[in-house]
Amino acid sequence: MQGFERFSGESVRRCGLTHAQFDIIATLGNTAGMSYKELGERTLITKGTLTGVIERLEQKGLVARCRSGNDKRSFFVSLTLEGVAMFERAFPAMVADGKRLFGGWTEADYDALEAVLDKFKATVAGADSSCSGPPGDKVALPCPDSITSNTEDHT
Repeated sequence: MQGFERFSGESVRRCGLTHAQFDIIATLGNTAGMSYKELGERTLITKGTLTGVIERLEQKGLVARCRSGNDKRSFFVSLTLEGVAMFERAFPAMVADGKRLFGGWTEADYDALEAVLDKFKATVAGADSSCSGPPGDKVALPCPDSITSNTEDHT
């Protein structure tokens, strides 16, 4: 995974962006813009990080923020003309790099990956629901044998 981070990071850095900044630019590309909430739902960026990333993109002149017409407490974010130009330059470059990286993959490879990811998603969704009880209930999960209590004597 770190190898992929390095590979994709080089593509993003050539455009003068961080991964998080590229994520925002790519998400806003070909849209009229969206709220912070929508951006948070569509990206891998946490709410706490999102504000700082958008502020840095605004300082670079790539995005503009304005108060939402419906809710004065929230902001609407859209690409500026410079941001659109960055999207039009960075996104195709990232896609081309990805095509080079995965050029040897077959449809069967993608199908197998999709099947594994679907299984992973179902496993996570099942684990999430199995750990939740009625509101206010505390669920005691058993500790795996490999985890020891802090109260045990480790001498």
